[in-house]
Amino acid sequence: MFDPPLRLVLVTPEIPANTGNIMRLCAATGVPLHLIEPLGFTLDHKELRRAAMDYRQGCRFTCHLTFEELERENPRAGFWFFSARAEPSFFERRVRPGDFLVMGPEARGLSEKFLSIGRRRERAVRLPMPGTGRSLNLATAAGIAVYESLRQLGRLDGRGAGEE
Repeated sequence: MFDPPLRLVLVTPEIPANTGNIMRLCAATGVPLHLIEPLGFTLDHKELRRAAMDYRQGCRFTCHLTFEELERENPRAGFWFFSARAEPSFFERRVRPGDFLVMGPEARGLSEKFLSIGRRRERAVRLPMPGTGRSLNLATAAGIAVYESLRQLGRLDGRGAGEE
């Protein structure tokens, strides 16, 4: 049975090329991708296919109608909610095996309404930006979060996260 060290979640992604790049990231690291609908594009969009290249076939991805559906399917999982407006840095937190890294849509990120549900606000983190930027590209942020998580979990030994 495939037991990934972590999972990546995109809540209503809007830009097909970003999702394609993230599919490539997930294929390269063995990290499953969860897409929360509605998507701002179709999964056969040419920009998604171009960005994902032939890695799309190697990406384990699942679509969910709602985020709550994903939560119900994973009641004991840990979730990290990435927001440029969150206070604690993700680098100050410890990832556990099986955690979900959750990122919002490109134009606005995870909404305050979304973060106010249950205990999500307590698990909201940011990627620090010491420069003048307000936000990072979604694919860039996903790459940073995935690799930092794999580093914390001791999974950067040259093998993919899904290899034994």
